[in-house]
Amino acid sequence: MARSKARVYACCALMLLIVLTIIVCIAVLVRRKCPDDTFSSAAVAADSGKCSAIGRDILQKGGSAVDGAIAALLCTSVMNPQSMGIGGGSIFTVMDSSGKVKIINSRETVPRKFKSDLLTSCPKTFQIVAGSPWIGVPGEIRGYEQAHRLYGKLPWAVLFQPTIKLAREGFPIPQIQGRYIPYIDRNETLSLRKLYSDKNGNLLKTGDIVKFEKLADTLETIANHGADAFYTGRIAEDLIRDIQEAGGTLTAQDLAEYRVTVTDAWVVPLGEYQMYIPPPPAGGIILSLILNIMKGYHLNSASLMAQKFTEESFANHIRSLISRDKTHDSQYYNITPYLDSMGTTHVSLLAEDGSAVSVTSTINHIFGSKVFSPSTGVILNNELSDFCGRVDNIFPGEQPPSSMVPAVLKSKSKMLVIGASGGSMITTGIASTLMNHLWFGKNLKEAIATPVVFVDSENTEKFEPAFDKDLIVALKALGHKHETANHFYNVVNAVEKEDGCICAVSDARKLGEAAGY
Repeated sequence: MARSKARVYACCALMLLIVLTIIVCIAVLVRRKCPDDTFSSAAVAADSGKCSAIGRDILQKGGSAVDGAIAALLCTSVMNPQSMGIGGGSIFTVMDSSGKVKIINSRETVPRKFKSDLLTSCPKTFQIVAGSPWIGVPGEIRGYEQAHRLYGKLPWAVLFQPTIKLAREGFPIPQIQGRYIPYIDRNETLSLRKLYSDKNGNLLKTGDIVKFEKLADTLETIANHGADAFYTGRIAEDLIRDIQEAGGTLTAQDLAEYRVTVTDAWVVPLGEYQMYIPPPPAGGIILSLILNIMKGYHLNSASLMAQKFTEESFANHIRSLISRDKTHDSQYYNITPYLDSMGTTHVSLLAEDGSAVSVTSTINHIFGSKVFSPSTGVILNNELSDFCGRVDNIFPGEQPPSSMVPAVLKSKSKMLVIGASGGSMITTGIASTLMNHLWFGKNLKEAIATPVVFVDSENTEKFEPAFDKDLIVALKALGHKHETANHFYNVVNAVEKEDGCICAVSDARKLGEAAGY
């Protein structure tokens, strides 16, 4: 009898083992069914293929989502230094593997001393604002430090090594960086022009080898000694000296007193998703308002199941002002003209454990203030210009308003990590992508590539090339102001996970390429 029971138990155990084996095999086969252009474990979407690959490599070494994002951002500081760098600031939206979301805000701040008449010198029309008076206290490295302290897995120094190598050894100038080098003219700071000049004094161009050797030294010191080396050490002394020699007002005290803020994300229901966004001074609330207004037009009632949220009454009011048969002047919409901005970079990343990072970083305009610190290799921001047209007074420690919206959207079975660069065009780019993807059913790549219309601060419409010509004609007939835009800066990078497959898209507008495994 005992032997008979033993045989039964053995048979049951064998059958259970067979069933488990079959389940594992099915799971493996299902994973392998992901389309060729998707990934099964993790992915990074940065502004360049090189930086996406560096972020991916960090993940494969056991790094966290934040580790990968920091490495990708550091890479971007040399591949696209006209957009961001350690002389600027950033906002992280981080979702950990349990689904909890935090915002890490390291945006630049107003220094203790600044020109009392600074805002009176704001340009009245859009233009690149250069010069030392516009430099804010950079928070980028403190932001990395705090993000790594909360979520990092790999040693701090490991995240810096790929970029240090790139900066020291040099690399061919990529097309996007090369496109903006002519923005450095002879009337700007000589030190920045020297950085981008050959031995004969001619500006470098796409394909030429560029090195950032002083920046490599700075990054190596920060990698070995931590963020304090930037804010209180020799680097800080050299940086402040160079800024003050260029006419800037930043002091060593400004750097030493800089602090990062960590807060909970704001949560907005959006169809089947919960959308996590940073609070002001970021632009998340504007994106939420746009989507809530458009929701009222029932663009796709089947996919719109969002509950009402606190701002819907305001959205209804704004929607009531929109006429179907004509347009109105700026006063009708209570629009106050301000200076449109541009620039920045964005990284979207989804790790194998389900954690995610959406982070936007900037030095503001192209090459920021165009003030280059030759002692440290740092290009400084011109972030104080973001106050132009928006406030009458500024105060020490204050952060300027921003269009940055690093966002994470999560449902029961899906996740979408999304954000954009492009200054004032950020909300336009993200809203367009979300509406085309979530409401109109376009895949992520198609939704990002869809041509957009940008309405600037003067209430003038600017249409991206390839925008529907019939619609342009129809809008003109309604009286809308139209102006040709020389450049469109909206660049959306996103990563999405659905049914176990990960789709990652780096916007083709910046010739980006995602990476994953």
